[in-house]
Amino acid sequence: MKFLALLGLLTLSVAVQAENDSPRVELTTDEGTIVLELFPDKAPITVSNFLQYVDDGYYDGTIFHRVIPGFVAQGGGLTYDFTRKPPRDPIANESDNGLSNKPMTLAMARHSDPDSATSQFYINLNHNPGLDATEERPGYTVFGQVVDGYDTIITIVQAPKGNYKQFPDAPNVPIRILEARRLSAPADTTADGKESSQ
Repeated sequence: MKFLALLGLLTLSVAVQAENDSPRVELTTDEGTIVLELFPDKAPITVSNFLQYVDDGYYDGTIFHRVIPGFVAQGGGLTYDFTRKPPRDPIANESDNGLSNKPMTLAMARHSDPDSATSQFYINLNHNPGLDATEERPGYTVFGQVVDGYDTIITIVQAPKGNYKQFPDAPNVPIRILEARRLSAPADTTADGKESSQ
């Protein structure tokens, strides 16, 4: 499977060098845990926004409602019954930070307005350069990367879908984020380093 082979090349394909004091967040899901490393030096507004949602417990109980193999796994805004959680105000777009939507990077979902990102985020399952900023238009802000929990992501991606007409890319059995919490930053770590209207 192409996606599985891609995961084996992560240390080469995610060319982002994280700072030693980069904050980490652990997502405990119905299918296991995912550890995210954030890049406040590259996307300070976005990282601060994401961590505020984490600290507030906002993500606890939300689901991955848009999972498209070879593209993205998106969540952070809908509950188990597909009810939308009211987010805080949107934030400024920081997609001109030099980071690309490469495999296993973390980025903010948004509407067509570049400055419309609130709570929803996605994990890139492939290299998605079409989501990057260009000279002509803003892109989708990359602000972190997955550093652990690849097996969990594989399980989420492989979950059967198609039961929900309004959310055709949602797993048939909703996969929740049971808890999102900060982890202590590692002392010496060097990592290889669109909000849907559905």
